[in-house]
Amino acid sequence: MTGDADVWIPLVDEPIGSIVASLQAQHPEIDELVSSPHRILAFRTFAYIRVGILLGQLIVEHDVPDYDGTETWIDALLREPRHRDAVVRELRRVAEEVAADPRYADEEKMGPDDEARARFREFARKQLG
Repeated sequence: MTGDADVWIPLVDEPIGSIVASLQAQHPEIDELVSSPHRILAFRTFAYIRVGILLGQLIVEHDVPDYDGTETWIDALLREPRHRDAVVRELRRVAEEVAADPRYADEEKMGPDDEARARFREFARKQLG
């Protein structure tokens, strides 16, 4: 499977990975829930699957315009606020489930904490001041 792994990862990541990343960036409360390495991995794994299933349900249940080359059916679905909100709710549910998993309780968040940010701002003020 070594040769296939290089091909497999990008195919799994797109386009659902882009959708998840975009909506996650627009909703920082999701990042707050899944900010440790293992939580991020679990979140992305389950978010990709569950968002893919949800998008599949939405395309079956709702008509989208015929493809004219300007946008994909996913773009057409997500342009509708109620569908976009449904995907965000699903992402939030996945994040909450991952955050509640006791296996990740002792993990530290990635990136600097508030104290480190404050120290850096003070340092930068002194250096640039």
